[in-house]
Amino acid sequence: MPDSAATVRIGVLGAANIAPAALINPAKDNAEVVVTAVAARDVDRAQAFASKHGIARVHDSYEALLDDPDVDAVYNPLPNGLHGKWTRAAIEAGKHVLCEKPFTANAEEAREIADLSAKSDRVVMEAFHYRYHPFALRAEEIIASGELGTLQRVDAAFCFPLPKSSDIRYNYSLAGGATMDAGCYAVHMLRTFGGATPEVVSAQAKLRDSKIDRAMTAELRFPAGHTGRLRCSMWSADLLRISLRVTGDRGELYVLNPLLPQLFHRFTVRSGGGKRVERFPRRATYAYQLDAFAAAVLRGEPVRTPPQDAIETMTVVDSVYRAAGLPVREPT
Repeated sequence: MPDSAATVRIGVLGAANIAPAALINPAKDNAEVVVTAVAARDVDRAQAFASKHGIARVHDSYEALLDDPDVDAVYNPLPNGLHGKWTRAAIEAGKHVLCEKPFTANAEEAREIADLSAKSDRVVMEAFHYRYHPFALRAEEIIASGELGTLQRVDAAFCFPLPKSSDIRYNYSLAGGATMDAGCYAVHMLRTFGGATPEVVSAQAKLRDSKIDRAMTAELRFPAGHTGRLRCSMWSADLLRISLRVTGDRGELYVLNPLLPQLFHRFTVRSGGGKRVERFPRRATYAYQLDAFAAAVLRGEPVRTPPQDAIETMTVVDSVYRAAGLPVREPT
């Protein structure tokens, strides 16, 4: 049920480093959104965060923020293993939720949250921000038009350097690992532009320790017969690679930096013996995402990354871990 208020009042769970880029900065230019509160287990940290970003209200616990009647929705950028727990609590408290990726620790937990969401009238949306940028819509349009012909292969890569071994993204107890952090983007892109959820044929991990992958590659097969490859890392020889390649029997689409195209991007189409480059606005992916979240809350517009979509993504992530001989992540 759409809310009748003119604005969505959002509270932030945790003083996370991603919150300014993903929510606070785009909210400054969005008349339909107000970031009204923040909560953290360390109240001094929450107070410093609120002071820096002009947030009016500070809570000393996540529960207190969820009990705040002046908060309509929550942004959940907590560690991976806590996403499901606090998204569940937010829905039960009657709040809309914008949850950072990955939506949950595994597919089973994603199904539980999706079922709870379906029984509520709240908007629950996973923050795959690239999905709301015009480049993603254009790529889908090109693929659907048949310009590339019959799909043959889709390759998605997200590799970046994270050498600090103490970072929480390497912590198994917090549902860490390269496939969870970087790889879930690549999995989502493979599903989005491959047109379906693929099965995992094989996977090979490079390890930080016995349970944590610092890099992963996986070969995939889609129901229609075309294949795919996932490549991700937080520490490997492939220090920085963010790309998408969709190959058909009559052409190819290549996108350099599909994750943050506002910083730089290259969108190239080769078909019919020719090549063209298309360009897109420098407006941030996060701004488009926040537009979509507000539109869903205030006017009931559909979102492209609902909980049911998250089940499919986490099913592939779980399968990649199993194929690589690693344990599926568990909720914290």
